[in-house]
Amino acid sequence: MEIEIVAKEENEVLDRVEVRFKAVHTKEGTPKREDVRQKLASLMKAPAERVIVDSMDSEFGKTETFGYAKVYKTKEAAMKFEREHVLVRNKLKEKKKVEKKAPAPAKVEKPR
Repeated sequence: MEIEIVAKEENEVLDRVEVRFKAVHTKEGTPKREDVRQKLASLMKAPAERVIVDSMDSEFGKTETFGYAKVYKTKEAAMKFEREHVLVRNKLKEKKKVEKKAPAPAKVEKPR
């Protein structure tokens, strides 16, 4: 898999660099998010924990995937600004398990 950075924009307000990329994956399926994070981290010379892959889109039958990623200046900034489900997807946070409550027993009415 080859990754090419198509556009790069500095966002000083949110302490990050926003990147649009193209991944070419001939003779392979759509790349995994973790693999893309690792490659982008090496291209941007940043640790993988600061790289957030926001979206990846590929079309059926094509060997190109286009995506959008954010490279934060610190891990704390990533944890502060990113949405919870995006952090879970990028394996920077554990998914919260919601415990289901047992249904309350139904009231039985007494015959009159």
